[in-house]
Amino acid sequence: MTRKPTKETLPALPGSSLLKPGFLVPLLAFVVAFPWVFQRSTFQNTAILVLLYAFLGQAWNILGGYAGQVSFGHAVFFGIGAYTSSLLLINTGLNPWLGMLVGAAVAATVAAVIGIPAFRLTGHFFLMATVGFGEIIRTLFVNLPEVTRGAQGVFLPLLESSIKNLMFRQSNTGYYYIILVMTVALFAGTAWLERSKLGYYFKAIKEDWEAAEALGVNATRYKFIALAISAALTAMGGTFYAQWVLYLDPYSTMPLMVSVQIALVAILGGVGTVMGPFLGAALLLPVSEVIRVAVGGGGRGISPMIYGLAIILISVWQPNGIMGWVQARERRAPQDQTGGAEP
Repeated sequence: MTRKPTKETLPALPGSSLLKPGFLVPLLAFVVAFPWVFQRSTFQNTAILVLLYAFLGQAWNILGGYAGQVSFGHAVFFGIGAYTSSLLLINTGLNPWLGMLVGAAVAATVAAVIGIPAFRLTGHFFLMATVGFGEIIRTLFVNLPEVTRGAQGVFLPLLESSIKNLMFRQSNTGYYYIILVMTVALFAGTAWLERSKLGYYFKAIKEDWEAAEALGVNATRYKFIALAISAALTAMGGTFYAQWVLYLDPYSTMPLMVSVQIALVAILGGVGTVMGPFLGAALLLPVSEVIRVAVGGGGRGISPMIYGLAIILISVWQPNGIMGWVQARERRAPQDQTGGAEP
């Protein structure tokens, strides 16, 4: 008779001072006050991008960080969410918030279909499969203009500025607070997931899926659950993006580089940690935006170069990301206090 893993039988990730009130309360106060302190549209746009990619990175982290299924195809779910809500708004007048939920459901369904063949693969073969599926679906969106309007793209109608319509034409402040609430809610949910039975199942599958199955965990089932949750959340981010920029096409919402960026913010910050995606987004997005503005239209290849350099630095310097470095310092701190470390 097999025994399912519990909190006592599975190791927990080391704690972090970044999850304590002494860090979280000042951080939350800063991000809440940010639009009133930094009122330039450039700063607010960058802050919205940071929060959006922190949200998307955390969605990816549920699958790639906790369940250990590394994907470079999440731009598909991002685009599905954006297109579903936008086309429903244009063709039926459906409220964007309801469209967001429909898009999340569609993305989760597509994820389940993709998972059927993809989860027969492991490691880098699974990663390559997600890239392939992503390119296939993006190509379909380009070549089905009667459904998706193809390369021409979709222009969203201008609605009355309100939270109900998820549209603010006068300033970005409304968008900022909406993505802030979405991001805080997701990070709080991830903190709960990390200590829940579902989270322990995910981590067991990541460490050794065969051993997890020997303990009674249906690895395939929980991989599908992780993929569906991750895809649905990513689609919700896509709906927010569409309502913010009011235009989308397959080349801007579904390219491979979007998938890389979503994954990279989590990898840079530290996969399988609550605060990792936020730290990664807070570091990567401002640097990318500053360089993009500095070089202008002549620097279209700068972002891929930055991402490639970030991947190299992470691999060489700190494979566990920023959170890995923070946790290593925390483990060394007691030794320093007792004189165990070198002065």
